[in-house]
Amino acid sequence: MNNYELMVIFTPVLSEDEFKAAQKKFTAMVTEAGGSIVHENPWGLKSLAYPIQKKTTGLYWVMEYTAPSDFNEKLKIQLLRDESVLRHLCTKLDKYAVEYNAKKASGVKTGTEKAVEA
Repeated sequence: MNNYELMVIFTPVLSEDEFKAAQKKFTAMVTEAGGSIVHENPWGLKSLAYPIQKKTTGLYWVMEYTAPSDFNEKLKIQLLRDESVLRHLCTKLDKYAVEYNAKKASGVKTGTEKAVEA
């Protein structure tokens, strides 16, 4: 089992329920393939750096998961077929990234936070 991080930008015209249903669809795919979800983080509506399909905003969603290495090709096909997905990026995480994400999710200082002036 390898560790991966998936970032998906959904079209901004989705309702809240459709956005959650799309998230559940991809998390179910991971668990059905024998993987497990480590962490999910829906960022919500954000501006895009450049227009994609004439849209200037998108609904961002980040998921960290573990899965077999052959699963990502099946996931990629489903992401490309889904019309509500504008862009996606799947990244394999090394042991340092997994450790960093675990610290970040638990609230432990990682050393990369910006200093806040009083």
